[in-house]
Amino acid sequence: MTERLADRNQHATAALEHLYRHWSANDAGLLISGNIIVDRRFKEASANIVLEDESGLPALSRMVAAGTQNNTHFWAQISHAGRQSTIFSTFKPIAPSAVKLKKLMLFAKPRAMTMEEIKDVEDRFVNTAILCKKAGFTGVQIHSAHGYLLNQFLSPITNQRTDEYGGSIENRSRLLLDIVRRVRAELGADFPVSVKLNSADFQRGGFNEEDSLIVIQKLEEQGIDLLEISGGTYENITFLTERYQRKSTQEREAYFMDFARKIRKHTNLPLMITGGFRSRAFCEEVLRKKELEMIGFARPFLNEADFPNRFLENADSRVSDAVFNFKIHQMRDFAEAGFYDYQIHQLAGGKDLKPGYNPYLAVLRMTKNELVKGWF
Repeated sequence: MTERLADRNQHATAALEHLYRHWSANDAGLLISGNIIVDRRFKEASANIVLEDESGLPALSRMVAAGTQNNTHFWAQISHAGRQSTIFSTFKPIAPSAVKLKKLMLFAKPRAMTMEEIKDVEDRFVNTAILCKKAGFTGVQIHSAHGYLLNQFLSPITNQRTDEYGGSIENRSRLLLDIVRRVRAELGADFPVSVKLNSADFQRGGFNEEDSLIVIQKLEEQGIDLLEISGGTYENITFLTERYQRKSTQEREAYFMDFARKIRKHTNLPLMITGGFRSRAFCEEVLRKKELEMIGFARPFLNEADFPNRFLENADSRVSDAVFNFKIHQMRDFAEAGFYDYQIHQLAGGKDLKPGYNPYLAVLRMTKNELVKGWF
């Protein structure tokens, strides 16, 4: 749900205000922003919001005011792309170790971070969290999933360090846990702090469920308020496309429910899963069984303009995904990203969704926008 709607100063815009005003008017209980980047040198997309100082607060506060109408909670998702900064953002990304992301030649080889840079990243997450609270967000979510920098530290594939930040899962989770501890201390016990965490990266030798369980237990000790479970990285995009999911998983909807049931035995943290929920009946079932505290949605907001309003009106409600006729297998996830990026921009411009939008045009459009906004 990255919006790619910031201006050239990486500040919020009127389009973002319109987008979140629309969503808050349609009965969402909690909105979570797209990536708000802690360091403008390492963006996930060219038009990300970047929040490093107070210069962007007036515009951001207007966006937050639009998104918190109707008593809607609006949390800031704060992130650092690390090696997943595209060449439209930088040719010199940083990462725990110098392990290149192999994806469509869109990513340069990263440089292994120094200890000073690790401490700087920690400071930047804390600083951005403080600024988000000043902007009026009602909570923050620290993004440690989907292959972004904090997830890169967690994975043995991308973290091959031999110092105190590498090796054991205790060391690999050090940066995340230090950030969470400091953010909690700065924002106070009554301000919601969430973490988005992979159940696994779904790569051989990567961050796995056993690692995740250990990190979850440590996050509970830190007293976070909500744990969102997801999975995958840019090299295995489970969180975006369904082609990695077994048919049996798709049939019972939510992708990560099996893992949620496992961790229920080990933690009392409030849990949220995003990915695959499509029927009101199944949502009600998992809530009734107390398997989750919250249900997360992403693509349904872009498949139906009045979601979740209509979804909540009828116990038999169901939402469906867009159907793609895109034959270039290696670029299917990029086409999906471009398709949903287009739908976000339609809503932000006060226009109708276009479920029949050509995914080939979506690839060209998003590439052009990243190039123009990133380099020119």
